[in-house]
Amino acid sequence: MQTETQNERPLPQSPSTQRLPPGGAVTIATLLVSAFVVILNETAMNVAISTLIQDPVLAIDERAAQWLTTAFMLTMAVVIPASGWLMARFSKRTLYVAAMGAFILGSVIAGIAPSFPLLLLGRIVQASGTALVFPLLMTTVMELVPPARRGAFMGTISMVMSAAPALGPTVSGVILQFASWRWIFLGIAPLALLFLFLGARNLGGSPQSHRPRLDAVSIPLAALGFGGLVYGLSLIGAAGLPAWQLPVALGVGVVSLVLFVLRQLRLQRTDDALLDLRTFRHPLFTASVVVMTIAMAAMFGTLIMLPLVLQDSMGLEPLHVGLITMPGALMTGLLGPVVGNLYDRWGPRPLVIPGALVVLGALVLYTTLHISTPWWLVLIMQMVLMLGFAFTFPPLFTVSLAALPKHLYGHGSATISTVQQVAGAAGTAAFVTIMATRQAQLTSEGLPHGEALLEGARIAFMGAAALWVLGVAATFWLRKPVDEVPDEPEHDELESQELEHDGPAPR
Repeated sequence: MQTETQNERPLPQSPSTQRLPPGGAVTIATLLVSAFVVILNETAMNVAISTLIQDPVLAIDERAAQWLTTAFMLTMAVVIPASGWLMARFSKRTLYVAAMGAFILGSVIAGIAPSFPLLLLGRIVQASGTALVFPLLMTTVMELVPPARRGAFMGTISMVMSAAPALGPTVSGVILQFASWRWIFLGIAPLALLFLFLGARNLGGSPQSHRPRLDAVSIPLAALGFGGLVYGLSLIGAAGLPAWQLPVALGVGVVSLVLFVLRQLRLQRTDDALLDLRTFRHPLFTASVVVMTIAMAAMFGTLIMLPLVLQDSMGLEPLHVGLITMPGALMTGLLGPVVGNLYDRWGPRPLVIPGALVVLGALVLYTTLHISTPWWLVLIMQMVLMLGFAFTFPPLFTVSLAALPKHLYGHGSATISTVQQVAGAAGTAAFVTIMATRQAQLTSEGLPHGEALLEGARIAFMGAAALWVLGVAATFWLRKPVDEVPDEPEHDELESQELEHDGPAPR
């Protein structure tokens, strides 16, 4: 144990090796704020659904309005897997301008939309830009930040990821209190435009020396695989669907995903994969992604189910629900940089293992919920849960990408972002299905609706706690990676062949 601890402790480095390159701080700050803006808008629609339903211009029902969230999620699931290929093919400036340009265009389309189809189109265009910003941010941090300071920067990214979704509904609620829903989109567009100009001026970089070709087969397979899987998972538990829709969606998603994986295994031999799966050859990356998958499923499932319990079982108003769930999310964001700095000093295990145990304890506490449970106790439970996640996610992000060679950073960040989408959809589907199934059984036996829902939720929390035991076990595989991971032999051989073909690189 003594030897293991010494191996995890980073070697002292000179101040020059811990500095960002010139302009690096401005580049990262621009990407951080841009990510905050686009993620903030991602969750802003949740509060506006009822307002959109009441708008006579749109003339939609609740099921149609829900597509504004579903279509956004599907677009993210389709675009994110290609982000690693795009970062290898184009420069950061080009991708950033394209991403923010798409977000601004989508915001304007949605803000002036005279009909629901155009509003939906605006959300899809928005999502296509949002999907690129976060992988671009993570990859840039890994490339620019010295290994000794990566934890702190990843902690800041975690702060953005936690605070922006939590503040989105709040900002949306304030706008709806004083103005039309259109200002949710039009109000954010000028701010995004400002950062587009800043990023276009400050971002640089060039694509990799090997510029992968575009594989026409991988694109539809990725769209059908990840999109079909996320869509199918979102249908689980939905009422009033044709009997064939769910199995067809999941079947198309699974079959397409298998074909996509087989295709990538072939293409990655020449570095032409849309999503390079050689990332999973690195055990630390694989272990981190396993823990992250279970954590995302548990977090998203809890966040979707807790408001239902608080409103339908305990009778709280939506405003009270928001006030109960927000402190935990904001605490997670504020602790992100602190946890990141601790990672740089101690490594992942002293943070992730206790954090995972705290999450397990919080999930067990949720199984004790009753109709008479006071709101302040639920608030404490939620804060304990988010405290555990605050000590889990920043180290996981850092370990996963730091375990990869530099040329796989883009594909690693694309994989992590894709896992977040799929795991979030799977966790939501699993929680809601377990809860709804048990609720239906108890309701048929004469139990009141609220009590039946709460009993179903308790069983879902039990399942989440049992699943999270696997996540706790996986945390013991984590350790701090070496500063620089060597390239795979195939990549070195391909680079050598290119240099022989093209001649020596210019000085």
